[in-house]
Amino acid sequence: MATIVTVTLNPAVDKSVSVKQVVAEKKLRCSAPRYDPGGGGLNVARALKQLGGDALAYWTCGAPMGELLRQRLDSEGVRHTPVQIEQMTRENLVVYEESSSDQFRFGMPGAELTEAEADEFARRVAEIDPPPDYLVLSGSLPPGVGDDYYARLIRDASGSTRAILDTSGPPLGEGVAAGVYLIKPNAAELSELAGHEVRDDAEIERCARRLISEGRAEVVVVSLGAGGVVLVTAEACEQIRAPTVKIRSKVGAGDSTVAGIVLGLSQGKSVAEAVRLGVAAGSAAVMTDGTELCRGDDTWRLYQQMSGDHNAGS
Repeated sequence: MATIVTVTLNPAVDKSVSVKQVVAEKKLRCSAPRYDPGGGGLNVARALKQLGGDALAYWTCGAPMGELLRQRLDSEGVRHTPVQIEQMTRENLVVYEESSSDQFRFGMPGAELTEAEADEFARRVAEIDPPPDYLVLSGSLPPGVGDDYYARLIRDASGSTRAILDTSGPPLGEGVAAGVYLIKPNAAELSELAGHEVRDDAEIERCARRLISEGRAEVVVVSLGAGGVVLVTAEACEQIRAPTVKIRSKVGAGDSTVAGIVLGLSQGKSVAEAVRLGVAAGSAAVMTDGTELCRGDDTWRLYQQMSGDHNAGS
């Protein structure tokens, strides 16, 4: 099976609690907190583990919160390489309001990397031997690194490595300028890349094909949320609809989708089948509570259901 490395420059410990009702200026009695690893690349590696796959996760580790994150990854059996930094790894807070079933997500600023730390991280990733078949660059960038940092990692990667980029804003634009294998923008992010608002499916296809023809990406997977995705390659355009499931929490759905896609690719599936597995994993993730990612049993059941529906309709 192909090898997968994930990169997380801005990891977090996600602390999740529940409370009966969120009321301003009142002392709120919360449930016992749950601590989970967070950050795009770490979540992709964790979801891969749930799906029966494997990845090596590179991430920045700082101070006591970084040590807690290291322990959580070890307890989940995720293979990982922490790269030490001076500042403390961030902690995010997720609050579930029982009275409304609403979820409040509070994201903290990341640890600021020094130039030396950013250089060391880039060197460590570039010198992975043998080079990975897939390099997943996922999540936001922390303070202290430029918007072109993902582009730097992509350019430094081996020519045999396929880069999968899942981020937003300027780092996404800079990253695709370096040329990637696959991106997973939503409609708003695709609009940013196109320089104008993308209004319909036809425009999604046109903008994605432009990215492909310009050599900025080989595969564009445009997320439609509950509607599934639009998959665009040089040869085809296909909408892959998400199965209908009961939504409990949308946290981690995007990372689970990326995990399913890269697992499928690493297993030699066609691009369309790999993306179908990704959509199944994303749908499985919204069935779980809090910050929990996709579960393997749910994902494979949904994937078989989707594959059966697809074959029946073809």
